[in-house]
Amino acid sequence: MKVAIVTGVMGGIGKESAIWLCRAGYCVVGMDVVDAPDIHDFNGYEFTYVKGDLSQAPSREALVDTAAKKGDISVLVNVAGVAPKVRRDILEMTEESYDFVMGINTKGTLFLTQAVANKMLEQGKGGSIVNISSCSAYTSSTSRGEYCISKAGVSMITKLFADRLANEGINVNEICPGIIATGMTAAVKEKYDKLIADGLVPLGRWGTPEDIAKAVVALCDGTFGYTTGQSFILDGGMHIRTL
Repeated sequence: MKVAIVTGVMGGIGKESAIWLCRAGYCVVGMDVVDAPDIHDFNGYEFTYVKGDLSQAPSREALVDTAAKKGDISVLVNVAGVAPKVRRDILEMTEESYDFVMGINTKGTLFLTQAVANKMLEQGKGGSIVNISSCSAYTSSTSRGEYCISKAGVSMITKLFADRLANEGINVNEICPGIIATGMTAAVKEKYDKLIADGLVPLGRWGTPEDIAKAVVALCDGTFGYTTGQSFILDGGMHIRTL
């Protein structure tokens, strides 16, 4: 049985990615911080839920141990991420907010990837690691600088592990979503509705978790087997510079 680990599995992108991996034949082990998750969408699939905090080593260890008991870990999808609890100008950013965001988005992603990479090396069967970064990794948002910094860190984590694991049959890539309709963006829906209507996104719509999930599966099933260390920008064309 091929095993896939997905973090942030109860969020929009995490859940959709896990469902699509289940459909592709993976046994999925997912982690999130929710006490009583709604997992009816996984009925009929091989799915195991682990409650945990990605920023904490015991949670990461429990996740990897649970997955290893299911079979060989073939895939890791790092989705879990948080935004600042309060948006503040970069001149007013607090250390508490910085530590909270970096602890999950960057530190947690780094050390879970390290743990899973070592397990994959132990298994000797290769694998795929996909990090969900963000267009914020290369786009300035001065009211949530800690988030931008954390996602820029994820981009470097991707490159570092891609470099280190390239000769081990383990491909490491990242997806940089643009404006995706999830719980994280729900609070600013009106703002982005207007920006999209005004032409910010050339394709003229919000992205969906399904848009990202399809790309996750493609990066895990060998479709892009000759690619590692790459950033796949899925933003509806928002990155295009025009005159």
